[in-house]
Amino acid sequence: MNKYGKFAQETWKMTAPSQYALIPDPEEWFRKLGEEAMHQVGELQYKLAGPDPKGETYLEKVGRLNASRMQAEEIVRAEMLTPDEMETEGDDSDEEMPESTRLMHEIIQSFNHGYQEDLENLRAEELDRDNQRQ
Repeated sequence: MNKYGKFAQETWKMTAPSQYALIPDPEEWFRKLGEEAMHQVGELQYKLAGPDPKGETYLEKVGRLNASRMQAEEIVRAEMLTPDEMETEGDDSDEEMPESTRLMHEIIQSFNHGYQEDLENLRAEELDRDNQRQ
């Protein structure tokens, strides 16, 4: 299982344990999900990076590609690897969690909200670029 599958599996165990328990073969399911996420990151990375600007140095290109990869990973994590907000456990289960787990749960949810906004902005920018090319 790759890093994306492991991330998803741990996130689901922590934030949506009752839904996680419903998955018949979690190892296989998260392995496949991780492979699909890796494929999506690869495709999205190059879309976000765009074409090479004229006069770009080697180090500038490495930085641009690394930044686009990190951004693609963030988007894929939010869209594919974390359970939907409706699938996460309710507030009453948060009270039973240890403080550190509850804080991590809150952090993940706040990141998801930010990533969704970023994704919407990226989609709008991509549509604008596509419309300008036509």
